[in-house]
Amino acid sequence: MAAKTTEELGQRVAALRRFRELLVQQRAKFENYLMVLDHERADIESGDVDKLVAHVEIEEAIVSEIFTFQRVIDPLEQIYRAAYPAAAEDPEVPALRGTLEELKDEVLRRNAENRSLLKRKMELVRAEIAGFRNPLNSRSSVYTRQGEGALVDISG
Repeated sequence: MAAKTTEELGQRVAALRRFRELLVQQRAKFENYLMVLDHERADIESGDVDKLVAHVEIEEAIVSEIFTFQRVIDPLEQIYRAAYPAAAEDPEVPALRGTLEELKDEVLRRNAENRSLLKRKMELVRAEIAGFRNPLNSRSSVYTRQGEGALVDISG
């Protein structure tokens, strides 16, 4: 019976360790996401479209990775809680969960700020484009100043 308890304890520790590792990795992904959002903001402010596109591609990859982690974390947490309902939770897990929630909120806030900034920047560019006047439109063509057509005698 002691071997079974030791084995169960080992499984519990392994599950908790894996769960904690995944939470730490997800936290790192959110921190990377925040850095990318900072770079995107700088790109929007500077008007560097090429860098912005590159950072948006990086952002999409990070978001995909975050969702992948979440798809693994949720079932692992459910399995752990179902298998060991009376087990004392690792004190690190609530702190990691809290940090993740704060990072998620910060990501959402900065993402909304970047979208708003990009929208304002696009409106400015549209207004600037609308204000452009084609200098050739005000000039008349050299061909319009010529008078009526005339007959040319080619029999010569």
